[in-house]
Amino acid sequence: MNEALIRSLTPSVLGILVRRGADFAAAEDAVQDALIEAVRSWPRESPRDPQGWLVTVAWRRFLDAARADTARRRREDLVDEEPAPGPARAVDDTLQLYFLCAHPALTPSSAVALTLRAVGGLTTRQIAQAYLVPEATMAQRISRAKRTVSGVRFDQPGDVATVLRVLYLVFNEGYSGDVDLAAEAIRLTRQLAAAIDHPEVAGLLALMLLHHARRAARTAADGSLVPLAEQDRGRWDTESIAEGVTVLQAALARDRLGEFQAQAAIAALHADAPTAEETDWVQIVEWYDELTRLTDSPVVRLNRAVAVGEADGPRAGLAALAALEDSLPRHTAVAAYLHERDGDLATAARLYAEAARRAPNLAERDHLTRQAARLNSRR
Repeated sequence: MNEALIRSLTPSVLGILVRRGADFAAAEDAVQDALIEAVRSWPRESPRDPQGWLVTVAWRRFLDAARADTARRRREDLVDEEPAPGPARAVDDTLQLYFLCAHPALTPSSAVALTLRAVGGLTTRQIAQAYLVPEATMAQRISRAKRTVSGVRFDQPGDVATVLRVLYLVFNEGYSGDVDLAAEAIRLTRQLAAAIDHPEVAGLLALMLLHHARRAARTAADGSLVPLAEQDRGRWDTESIAEGVTVLQAALARDRLGEFQAQAAIAALHADAPTAEETDWVQIVEWYDELTRLTDSPVVRLNRAVAVGEADGPRAGLAALAALEDSLPRHTAVAAYLHERDGDLATAARLYAEAARRAPNLAERDHLTRQAARLNSRR
């Protein structure tokens, strides 16, 4: 059984059920039941038309649930609407579903969480990590969102800003290597950029292209992380970088700066530097100042502290870091790096070890553990 195939078909199957009249919550439950049945039966006999099979099974599951809650007359009407088995029309409904999940009845944060869970395929834990909240809190948020839209007709799609936020988080999760969703996020953002003339859509596309261009160099042959300063820049995808810079320049020329354009500008400065030593950190700090003004995000301030440490020296970076809560994810790792730059190897080694214990994934934990071991061997 091809799990990747099932994951790729899920949005289209969900979209077909919604278009046929199922409310979102019931459609999602029906699709999940169909996926469970696929896991059970496909290893024995794979269908010739996987999407048609999933549509048929999911629709039947929806009808079964509807029959338990509606009158006999309505049940018979729904049976007449059941799609016949066989090939289903190939339609990519994924981007439409992103907009439908960003429903006006939901707050932006709830809409993002629901879309990431229902359409993006992320787990509740992954979404909670992206939002810097406990997993239980995010589970409650998603449950409330499902209750809010239960029975609501999806004829009022949400706004572009919410959809961009979802695409950005899906890309970040894919880029981390935990779930391979980065290429899918780029594909959908390209679709959105072709359909909507919006500078922030272009900014997000540029940001994704510039980050994705470095993906091949981000890990060594043994799977370990390679920091940006140590990456082999010859492995960067120059075509993606050129496209990202072109898209970004066109967006910035419209003089409607947004957070994704500012982030893309920072990524472009990294991509433009022939070596790590030639990075224009002063200009990067200026862009982080703009980004802080736009978002006031603690994560942005954390990254700005690193940039300040590179531009003005590690003690200036530590001073910027001191203004932030030390509970912020990766705060300890940044402190370790800046203390190492400042020559305090004992403190840096201790902080690297502490950061490793808090790392959100195995690759990052192993990298930080190696950093601590490297410094301890020099003492």
